[in-house]
Amino acid sequence: MNNRVSSIVIFILVTAVGGMIYFTYTTPETSVVTEQSASSNQGELDYQSSIKPIIETRCVVCHACYDAPCQLKLGSFEGLSRGASEERVYDGERLLEANLTRLFEDAHSTEAWREKGFFPVLNEKQGTASENLESSLFAQMLTLKKQNPLPQNKLLTEEFDLDLNRQHQCETIDNFESYKQDYALWGMPYGLPAISNKEHDILIKWIEKGAVGTDEVAIDADVKNEIEKWEVFFNQNSLKAQLMSRYLFEHLFLVNLHFSQNKPTQYFRLVRSSTPPGESIQGIFTRRPFDDPNVERVYYRIQQVKETIVHKSHMPMGLSDDRMARWKKLFIEADYQVTSLPSFEPKEASNPFVTFAQIPVQSRYKYMLDESQNTIMQFIKGPVCRGQMALNVINDHFWVLFAEPELDFLENDEGFMQRARQKIALPAEKQSNALPTSWLTYASMEREYLKAKSEFIEQNIANKIPITLDLLWDGDGNNTNAALTVFRHKDAASVVKGLVGNSPQTAWVLTYPLFERIHYLLVAGYDVFGNIGHQLNSRMYMDFLRMEGEFNFLSFLPEATREQVRQKWYRGSVSEVEKYVYEANEATVKTAIEFDTDDHLSELFQAMEGYLGSALSQVHNLENGSSSKEVLSSFHQINAMQGANVSFLPESAIIRVVNEENGKAHFYTMLRHSAHTNISHLFGEDDRRLPGEDTVTVASGFMTSHPNTFMQLSTREAPAFANAINNLSSAKDYENLMDDYGVRRTHQDFWQFADSMHNDFRQKYPRDFGYLDFNRLENR
Repeated sequence: MNNRVSSIVIFILVTAVGGMIYFTYTTPETSVVTEQSASSNQGELDYQSSIKPIIETRCVVCHACYDAPCQLKLGSFEGLSRGASEERVYDGERLLEANLTRLFEDAHSTEAWREKGFFPVLNEKQGTASENLESSLFAQMLTLKKQNPLPQNKLLTEEFDLDLNRQHQCETIDNFESYKQDYALWGMPYGLPAISNKEHDILIKWIEKGAVGTDEVAIDADVKNEIEKWEVFFNQNSLKAQLMSRYLFEHLFLVNLHFSQNKPTQYFRLVRSSTPPGESIQGIFTRRPFDDPNVERVYYRIQQVKETIVHKSHMPMGLSDDRMARWKKLFIEADYQVTSLPSFEPKEASNPFVTFAQIPVQSRYKYMLDESQNTIMQFIKGPVCRGQMALNVINDHFWVLFAEPELDFLENDEGFMQRARQKIALPAEKQSNALPTSWLTYASMEREYLKAKSEFIEQNIANKIPITLDLLWDGDGNNTNAALTVFRHKDAASVVKGLVGNSPQTAWVLTYPLFERIHYLLVAGYDVFGNIGHQLNSRMYMDFLRMEGEFNFLSFLPEATREQVRQKWYRGSVSEVEKYVYEANEATVKTAIEFDTDDHLSELFQAMEGYLGSALSQVHNLENGSSSKEVLSSFHQINAMQGANVSFLPESAIIRVVNEENGKAHFYTMLRHSAHTNISHLFGEDDRRLPGEDTVTVASGFMTSHPNTFMQLSTREAPAFANAINNLSSAKDYENLMDDYGVRRTHQDFWQFADSMHNDFRQKYPRDFGYLDFNRLENR
């Protein structure tokens, strides 16, 4: 422990008399072992109370979601029982779609998972305590780490491969002796400090006793009543209600639903079932949510989430009486008729403008706007979110705003949508074994759609509706979903409410058809198990949607400025796709906004902030953190930085700031925004980097699921911290910065920091809390 960190620790211990213990540094090691866990060490060990808390904080942080190494998902007992597989879910080169391996969905017994190629990590035979340990890969990996802890170096040696796309060593217990000889330092947790002796002993004792567990947790009585009420709502018999429920399911199937508006502890998913409410759920789990269920009547049921909640896939939404009333107003009480239910044939089912044509556009659009962050979050956090092929289609920092739903203009118009939907097709209609499609195919359809849009504007809107900020949805004055900020961190991303950070790199304005297409392209229609053709087609199509959102934003600027800004956004060698589509999307309507300065873009950003007013979320404002003037001034100074110095920072960092006066700590997120000449090409991203234009945002709270590093400092050190960042000019300078303020993955207090961070997250932001992912922690 360096002297700077030690001084903070000593201070906190001294002030602990006042009850403010924020770090448990009372011993050289930290532990999440509770009194109940410790006492049960001598008797029976309960999985839920004694074992799962340890696995959540020490194992799930790397082994969760589709990118868990060897598909070993440790957020549930079923995942631990399922075991591991050599097959990758994320594979941008496979020629054929992969078999589905979704936990809790695609197999429901250990035997079924073995047939799918998964191998055990626990002993599956009756055995003695020693046999249970010897036959458990899980136990052997923990013991290997205990026998061979990390070397006492500040950086890991080259023998640790930390590349996210590295070749995983998915060894079975039969090959473990060979693995141990070749990779003695690769025990678990991989590339991180060993777990505490207490934690290790409890896990080993549990495994010795046969590793018994269950994911069954009692549902609260009041929650059961809510589930019954909502299942009645989702399963009404009228054609109108059935169509509504299908629409809602295709927008909610990834969402974690809850019934507590303050501190939810139990989450649920909306699933399709062949059985009605009152009977046990018989789930229908197809490749896509709009695939044919092959039953006469689909029922929509609410099923408990049994896995640990991890932030990278956590998309919460509360179900309340107010929400039910809102959905009734939009979908049941609205004046329209449903004469027949749409089919599940792929060409129709993959196109929401055809499938849900009978539901008024305004009803669909207002539904999406009400929880726009959640809808965008599904694109960011859903299966598509892993990998550059999906995410290098967006910039590192941009704002998202929405067209006003009440105004009578084209994309809220039923007549326009009736005409335009015939010109819209989405890659999902070609299923998951698609051939890579020529960009010209989708580009031609996009041009046709944009042509229809332009003609409609000329005939019905030009010179009738002025282009002012009134065209933007203002959240009805109080809905903080009115404006969002998206941050991309190379092959991961996050979306938060509010217009966060200084001037963004770009901005989008979404209309209903654009918003809906994004959802059906990258959420409902995207198959993470699909082949390379499906993945490439989806990425290519998103190019068009991004450009359309950017063009909508540019239309608020004077014509000459539009071209200047667009040329800056698309410098250098721009792909043929952008050129082709841009020719069909030149705005013909003049803005009615009057500008007072020559910097029209910055003025527009400021005007949008002022226009949205009380609908702008303030959650991530710096002022919500430390009240220290030194901290606020220093972090504002960092936020104003731009240039090569910023390029040495990690993509994402979590910073813990401790107040010397009272011992309280607050967490911030620092994100670096990499600049590029353009993002119009699938490959060669590093060749288009502009490090001299990199920017950075420090904001209050947690704005990333995938931190690259942890840092901590005292309020008194904030000015020196900002000055050190301002003076970064080499990799060595950054190494020195980490020497002074970093909590590297090798740090002896790593798990103390992680526990403090997660505890703070859970306490201050209970609805949004989920364990962060440590797979991208750097080593520098």
